[in-house]
Amino acid sequence: MGDAGGAGGNNMNIKQAKNEVKNTVKAYLSKDAHGEYVIPQIRQRPMLLIGPPGVGKTQIMEQIARECKIGLVAYTITHHTRQSAVGLPFIKEREYDGKSYSVTEYTMSEIIASVYEKMEATGLKEGILFIDEINCVSETLAPTMLQFLQCKTFGNQAVPKGWVIVAAGNPPEYNKSVRDFDMVTLDRVRYISIEADYQVWKEYARDVHIHDALLSYLELHPNNFYRVETDVDGMNFVTARGWEDLSELLKVYEELGKKMDREVVHQYIQHWKIAKDFANYLELYRKYKKDYGLEKIIEGVYTKDTLERLQYAAFDERLSVVNMLIGRLGTCFKDYFLKDRFVTILYEYLKLLRSNLQIDLVVCEARDKYEKLRKEEQMTKQEDHVRKQVLDTLESYEQLTKEEHLDGEAAFERVKELFGNEVAGREELTEHTLAALEHAFEFMEAAFGDSQEMVSFVTELNTNYYSIQFLRENDCDKYYQYNKKLLFDKQQEEILSEMDEIEQDLNTAVK
Repeated sequence: MGDAGGAGGNNMNIKQAKNEVKNTVKAYLSKDAHGEYVIPQIRQRPMLLIGPPGVGKTQIMEQIARECKIGLVAYTITHHTRQSAVGLPFIKEREYDGKSYSVTEYTMSEIIASVYEKMEATGLKEGILFIDEINCVSETLAPTMLQFLQCKTFGNQAVPKGWVIVAAGNPPEYNKSVRDFDMVTLDRVRYISIEADYQVWKEYARDVHIHDALLSYLELHPNNFYRVETDVDGMNFVTARGWEDLSELLKVYEELGKKMDREVVHQYIQHWKIAKDFANYLELYRKYKKDYGLEKIIEGVYTKDTLERLQYAAFDERLSVVNMLIGRLGTCFKDYFLKDRFVTILYEYLKLLRSNLQIDLVVCEARDKYEKLRKEEQMTKQEDHVRKQVLDTLESYEQLTKEEHLDGEAAFERVKELFGNEVAGREELTEHTLAALEHAFEFMEAAFGDSQEMVSFVTELNTNYYSIQFLRENDCDKYYQYNKKLLFDKQQEEILSEMDEIEQDLNTAVK
């Protein structure tokens, strides 16, 4: 294979890459009035994402498949042999010009078979075939991968129509076994170069509730988010995947009452200096959490001593407290979101019950919908839990109306009464979350005033998915006050920047 250098053009972060792949999937699956794909399969170039390991390439494929309501088959090709990718050879008798010949054919590729199996299992006829680590294959598999990218086939079987090919690989600096693609292959793919970007990952991290200590640390040391270095002792590295996996373990350790030491951290953050640095910060973080009484702050309780201590604290400590507050509020926002989602879906089934007055049919409808979504693999784990909770609640309503010998209008009125308790629970949670947010703003004002810490606090509220959903539905005067100022300051910066550019252009023209 030849040199792929320079093929990528401008680098993208993982969020931009996701949008690019999603738009391409929609374009490739667009049909004309005759039901034919507008872009014929031969012109549907596979997408080739080249970027460092552990930045979330597989995760964005899962998100795109759900958002486009299509299937996903994902393979890490380095786990495969030539036989599983191409199929096994077998001898078949063929007749040519009246003579019989023994001809070698191949069984179906395991990968192609998996696509058909996914179609059978989910009922979805379109999807993404995602092949990871495509440029790290063995010598025997390399020609197969080139054939796959150029011809969309494995062995003598083509990828089914309606399945978009996305492949991913690592740049050579991350993997010694990387193979470059030749010009013939690059001329048949859409090459996207991806780079690690902490600010983009942080949005995702807040959504999936990465441990607050990790996010606080990375806010202070963003350069430690992703690093790969080689010295006399070998390779030292830290990746987004490493931070996320460490977060999961840290949360469980805390539930079990166990402390995490630097050796455990190093098993995930395989860069000894960063692992030690984070382990030391973790001790400080625990101390801050205890000293400042986080739970009391969002209840509006804190002392003058606390405020004075923050005024003289180092920047790292001040920012850590802000991040602790954001993390704790994030839990409130997520709890509200899940409750609101539950009540909203449940309400839709109550409307159905109002129209037919047959709760057994409503329960069947909810069960069928839940099973269909599970079969199609169209739910996140979180959405699965919410819809299962809705189904369980409806089944409990059905059981109760049977026990109380109610049906028709009487059964509906009883269910409506029970549903009222859920609505009241949501209102209570809304008030609790709003109060926590207002108390947090009061504390921020008292501790920091209109400072950089306040800007950081409001910016985080503007980028967290769950806080955005909450603030769309619920008014918080302090938030609007500071957010308006933040937007005004940004506009001023942009105007001044534009004026500087104009001035520079004028100076250049004069010279």
